[in-house]
Amino acid sequence: MQRVCFLLKVRADRLDEYRERHAAVWPEMLDALRATGWRNYSLFLREDGLLVGYLETEDFAAARAGMAATGVNARWQARMAPFFESPHGALPDEAMTPLTEVFHLS
Repeated sequence: MQRVCFLLKVRADRLDEYRERHAAVWPEMLDALRATGWRNYSLFLREDGLLVGYLETEDFAAARAGMAATGVNARWQARMAPFFESPHGALPDEAMTPLTEVFHLS
């Protein structure tokens, strides 16, 4: 099982709305995440907009590819893109660059 952690940056003026959107994630989006292997997926948001994501999956590349192949992901990413400070205009799911794990206590 891979543990994946990534960072993104939410625009400071969109923090409240970002939280609201994640209080009611579409059921079909949740189903797609589960079906494509995303487990223990959590997002943590700091007041300055730093977003820390964590998930566990058998294969992160396959999990990302599986989501990319769904229509619901394309719709969700298009609606969420304006919330992010994104390098080179990348969609949020394209900007997820895993951090290198340096320690894990099991």
